[in-house]
Amino acid sequence: MSGAGHTDHGSAPLEERAGPTDITDPLIRTEARKAFVWIGMAALFALVVFLSQSLLVIFGGVVVAALIDGGARVLGKVLKIPRGWRVGLVLLLALAFVIWMGDFAGSQIASQAAELPATLESQFHRGALWLESHGFVMRVTDMRSLAREAISGVGGGIGQVTRMVGGLIGGLTTLFLILVLGIYFAMEPRLYRRGVGWMLPQERRGHFEETAEVMGQALRRLLFGRVIGMTVEGLFTWVMLEFYGVPMATLLALITGLLAFLPNIGAPISGMLMILVGFSGSYEMGLYTIFVYALIHLIDGYLIVPLIARKTVDLPPALVLAAQLIMGVLFGLLGLALADPLVAMIKIWLERQAERNDDLAPASPEHTTSL
Repeated sequence: MSGAGHTDHGSAPLEERAGPTDITDPLIRTEARKAFVWIGMAALFALVVFLSQSLLVIFGGVVVAALIDGGARVLGKVLKIPRGWRVGLVLLLALAFVIWMGDFAGSQIASQAAELPATLESQFHRGALWLESHGFVMRVTDMRSLAREAISGVGGGIGQVTRMVGGLIGGLTTLFLILVLGIYFAMEPRLYRRGVGWMLPQERRGHFEETAEVMGQALRRLLFGRVIGMTVEGLFTWVMLEFYGVPMATLLALITGLLAFLPNIGAPISGMLMILVGFSGSYEMGLYTIFVYALIHLIDGYLIVPLIARKTVDLPPALVLAAQLIMGVLFGLLGLALADPLVAMIKIWLERQAERNDDLAPASPEHTTSL
């Protein structure tokens, strides 16, 4: 017979029977939960590794959003208009600057960029001849081949350390995604921050909000310092090189300004290019470019960087350089550009977590006093 109380072979009702995941032994149940936690952590780590490129693009969007947000906050001190209008105004100003730059120096930069590889190759060739004249056994053809590889490395990102994300189309697509994500994040940052906090346990949401606020403030100041350094170095390079009549002054100034975003690595690259182009003109011009390079980075190292570093996270140079090398090898030029802000955010998160652990730790007996 069939009915509500029907049992299978005299056993208990179906809803009361043990299933394959039911564990009656408390000890085995506890160990199984631990095992599932470790398996979940391993799976999460594997997922992060698999999605590392996408996560880096998302972080790039956060960096762009911090730049836009910083500009909107600066405008807010002058213009008392809604935040959305200020964000739109920042985007319009950025677009206007790009259009002005392309109209003002676009053709000049393009022509100078076409001349740069030949100039660098000729300088490598002259250097090889000078070494041979001083007793170094070296074939000029090998040096010219090395020069071509070095020049292509400069154009593609200094060898393996600065490989592009993947071709011109892939790089442009990645840049477009970063810009779109940055605009979305900048329009409603609290919406996305609340969404991430909602996924955390309630007792950790307050700590997350405070940590996110500290990280955002530090990131804005860090990027503000980078933008100031890029602007000062680019303009100063252009003025100094144009004053002496150094060839390709506009292109060298643009390269110097852009590479100023990469601490430790950008300065030697821009300086090398500047000095090689200077010596292509004359010996005196080469010495002048060395003076310009030293003066620019003295100003940056002793004025701009200390002024900004006092208000943002302090990072050891060796740590930043190591992170740049690792991120550059793993993710190419994108990883190299984002290594510095990523290390800064990780450092702040670890410091905040250590502070939270200290607050939650019970007071030790030697620190307690009797009434």
